[in-house]
Amino acid sequence: MMDSDSAPPRETAPGQSELSETIFRGLCFGAATLLLAALAGVVISLAIGGWPAFRQFGFGFFTSSAWDPVQENYGAAGPIVGTIVTSILALIIALPLATGVSVFLVEFCPRSIAKPVAVAVELLAGIPSIVYGMWGLFVLAPWFATHVQMPLMMDAANLPDWLSALVAGIPNGANIFTASLILAIMILPYMSAVFRELLLTIPAQVREAAYGLGSTNFEVVSKVMIPYVRRGAVGVVMLGLGRALGETMAVTFIIGNSHGFPHSLFDSGSTIASTIANEFAEATSDMHTAALIALGLVLFILTFAVLAVARLLLASEKH
Repeated sequence: MMDSDSAPPRETAPGQSELSETIFRGLCFGAATLLLAALAGVVISLAIGGWPAFRQFGFGFFTSSAWDPVQENYGAAGPIVGTIVTSILALIIALPLATGVSVFLVEFCPRSIAKPVAVAVELLAGIPSIVYGMWGLFVLAPWFATHVQMPLMMDAANLPDWLSALVAGIPNGANIFTASLILAIMILPYMSAVFRELLLTIPAQVREAAYGLGSTNFEVVSKVMIPYVRRGAVGVVMLGLGRALGETMAVTFIIGNSHGFPHSLFDSGSTIASTIANEFAEATSDMHTAALIALGLVLFILTFAVLAVARLLLASEKH
């Protein structure tokens, strides 16, 4: 007599299998369609809401830095420039640090502490952005104004003209550069964690072969490990840049919230996200609301452009 545990599995009827496959395909198609519909709905709603501002100011909305709710005169150039400058500066600061942290954890850190340090780095990504903003406002900004801005401004006469112009500003610590520092600290855990996972995918035999040929640690990292994960590294960079572009509260605390063009690294400025966060609840006129919604559409386009560039870079790597 056949044991019940060794009984052959029950065969699924052909009709039932086809029905299950059809339902599964339909659910997957529905999920993808729902996502695209939601994305299209966001774009359409932003375009409709911001259309009065585009119609009123035309292309000047993107080139003017005027932002006067009393006179109903709005220009997005200041927040756009502030968003791009702070994000790029944050990426320039964070990328080398993220690379160094991930390489150290994978290649040089003792195994006994590598995992705890990696977990600690990942936990930094879970800190709310408003905490970073408060720390920047009450700790970083005063320290930066006292120990960096004031000495540089006092020695401005001894500095080259271009450097003197670059560090000009009010020594209050709330400026473009400190906002970029906060952004760099915020995106660093994301970038280092993802880059570390990429480096862990490299087969041990690849590194051992490089060491066997007499390569130094620097040569193994720069000529073997990083080129091996080059395509994934593009995603790391774009992840950090996309995170920096959309950050709101931390930047709002520390950037100074001035709508004009920043003329130096130590000038006050604003970003698209900080402008919307500061003024949307207080927008009393239809044109003011439309201008803020138009800013939201511009931020969406910037983020989409970053993703498009990432896709183009990844496509070029394949060839």
